[in-house]
Amino acid sequence: MHARAVAATTTALLGTAALVIPTSHVRAAEIGEQPTVIAHRGASAYAPENTLAAVDKAAELGVRWVENDVQRTRDGKLVVVHDDTLRRTTDVEERFPDRAPWKVKDFTAAEIARLDAGSWFSHAYAGARVPTLEQYVRRVDRNHQKLLLEIKNPELYPGIERQTLKVLANENWLDRSHRSKLIVQSFSADSIRTVHELKPGVKTGLLGTPKVTNLNDYAAFTDQINPSYSTISTAYVSAVQAFTGPHGRPLEVFTWTVNDAEVARRVARYGVDGIITNRPDVVRDAVEGF
Repeated sequence: MHARAVAATTTALLGTAALVIPTSHVRAAEIGEQPTVIAHRGASAYAPENTLAAVDKAAELGVRWVENDVQRTRDGKLVVVHDDTLRRTTDVEERFPDRAPWKVKDFTAAEIARLDAGSWFSHAYAGARVPTLEQYVRRVDRNHQKLLLEIKNPELYPGIERQTLKVLANENWLDRSHRSKLIVQSFSADSIRTVHELKPGVKTGLLGTPKVTNLNDYAAFTDQINPSYSTISTAYVSAVQAFTGPHGRPLEVFTWTVNDAEVARRVARYGVDGIITNRPDVVRDAVEGF
């Protein structure tokens, strides 16, 4: 067991409700840093999610971190889209009416490149496209931003971890200059463990709210525990941060998806390290100088 985790894990045997940790003991409060603000699927309250326009909107707002979702096409290309179906965020039903249920994995990259991924959001974004992972990271790099990359539905795409890392390597996102600009996350512990085994230097995050009693196992291969804001408390955040991750630093907590100022201030008081949001300007202003 990691030495710093003994007390937290012992107490956790009684359940997180039994953990009473003063706010003054929260690590984020101790070091006087406000939480990192991450634009969820780009600045997705203001531009169509997971498009280059959403990346650019985050940059326009002065937001350094963007989050995205990666899946794989029928012909083996990686594209940036959240749902496993193209129906909600593109005009796929109109272009391919006989291809229901319009799963990402059933379309080629060329077919997906023809889809309008902006009109559903606003006519102002008509013609926006579903970007490939290569296109996406190039735009993030051009904007001098950082990337929280989610491997989405890895059970549908065997080997997607290795493939994602290969694309990132080809785009120079695994070199020394990008090391502090990239985190790979997933809801799948197996997927994140695979990423860590393939590229131990890459920072990783596990989405969800695992039991504190299981955190010692996860701390062997993940640097972050990234839960929904509705599932956490000061006690839970502090318990997570008591564990040491694979790179010798305390586990971090990036929470999602916070879109109003009151909730942002509340989770900041919990001591979270980052807040994932569709409205990064609102959250940034709420926690500025916190």
